[in-house]
Amino acid sequence: MLAPNEQGYEAARAAGARVIAVFGSASEGFSRANINCSVAESIDRFKPVIARARADGVEVRGYISCVLGCPYDGEVRPQAVVDVARVLWDLGCYEVSLGDTIGVGTPRKARELVRAVAGHVPIAHLAMHFHDTYGQALANLYAGMEEGARVIDSAAGGLGGCPYAPGATGNVATEDVVYMLDGMGIATGVDMSKLVKATNEISKLLGRPPISRVAAAMNAKVRAASSRQ
Repeated sequence: MLAPNEQGYEAARAAGARVIAVFGSASEGFSRANINCSVAESIDRFKPVIARARADGVEVRGYISCVLGCPYDGEVRPQAVVDVARVLWDLGCYEVSLGDTIGVGTPRKARELVRAVAGHVPIAHLAMHFHDTYGQALANLYAGMEEGARVIDSAAGGLGGCPYAPGATGNVATEDVVYMLDGMGIATGVDMSKLVKATNEISKLLGRPPISRVAAAMNAKVRAASSRQ
């Protein structure tokens, strides 16, 4: 559960959460738009949250937004991401997730970013959280994997988005990521047919088709097979 401050942490604990997440931004513009404070102020807010969680035996995951670009500030320096990642790691987060919130990254930039952050946070404790606004998410993930990153955040059907990131689509579709990894011979333990079924269910509830290309392709195959029967 996301716990941006101590009030949020108390609510998360009351709900029985055993893992919480704190989140900051690599850009000042997005930080102020998203949580109405500067990057430094956001860090001051979640310091006591992490301290309390560690004392309670609750694991904390750290998220950084806008690591490859910001809708308000434009280009984001890798050093700005490194600075926030290092703080999260030093405070005790077990993992730091690098978020391309508006999906503007390209493979070279993604690779350079992962390499820069891995100089301060062990690569095994870094996660890639790439949105697919410009269709670059899979390529960016592959570039990060070449640097040694092995943790990927994704969303069934490509769901998600952010009201403070105009035009940005959801996170990279889980189906598309699993298809790529399967094709690379990397075991995920994910049953693709069950995943697509779950995606179809949530898509019906939301009244929108899945953004995932793999889900669309598999659904088309099923419809074609049904029409032949």
